[in-house]
Amino acid sequence: MPFSVMDKRQAKDVAEYGKTKYTLIKDVEDHQPGIYEKRLPCFGCGLGWFSFLLGFLFPPMWYYATFLYFGNYYRKDPRERAGLAASAILALGCSVVALIVLLVRVFFFSSSTTM
Repeated sequence: MPFSVMDKRQAKDVAEYGKTKYTLIKDVEDHQPGIYEKRLPCFGCGLGWFSFLLGFLFPPMWYYATFLYFGNYYRKDPRERAGLAASAILALGCSVVALIVLLVRVFFFSSSTTM
């Protein structure tokens, strides 16, 4: 199958690709760490995941992380967003369970004690 004109031009560009010289823009020794190279707070786990795990022992931590999530704390470091969102979801679940327990206790147990 014969090559077209475009294929010959591309082959020529590819052959010349390795012959070009590149110049280094930055000095190798002048390394400044980026945002993602820094360790996260709370033992490298991040504040969101730390609140998520600690919330199983102390549930108000989920509400604290929810407050941080809705306050856009994760804009400082986007790696925090997943942990804060997970804590917000568990805070919502904890609130729903507490509301159901409260409603059952008020309506079910209050009517049985008056009889």
